[in-house]
Amino acid sequence: MATTDPVGDMITRIRNASRQGHEYVHMPASKLKAAIAQVLKDEGFVRDFRVQTPTAAKFPVLDVQLKYDEHKQAVIGDIKRLSKPGLRIYKGHDDIPRIQSGFGVIILSTPQGVLSDREARKRKVGGELLCSVA
Repeated sequence: MATTDPVGDMITRIRNASRQGHEYVHMPASKLKAAIAQVLKDEGFVRDFRVQTPTAAKFPVLDVQLKYDEHKQAVIGDIKRLSKPGLRIYKGHDDIPRIQSGFGVIILSTPQGVLSDREARKRKVGGELLCSVA
């Protein structure tokens, strides 16, 4: 069964896997999901990710390696979908909210690509708020 919100599905898979202590989480790949994974890696929330096409499968798979601290606690404490297919949320660069006084990150889809909130403010570009990570 195809999901109607692929980004929401990705976020839910990451949230569930990190709460269960899994090292990797696998999901169907797309350019948007890979871009979100890249921002998560750049911001230090995941260790690594890769897109691969297994020989038996038709479609590429995104493998995200989750990150844990020395006490085996997930680095991703909370990850939430902000803009949903039924209610899109767009903000200008001046109106992008801050999560946990700047310790969290909001991931945006902008005309310049998928960016973190800090990078979007720096480049003075707004866009759709995809998710928040703390």
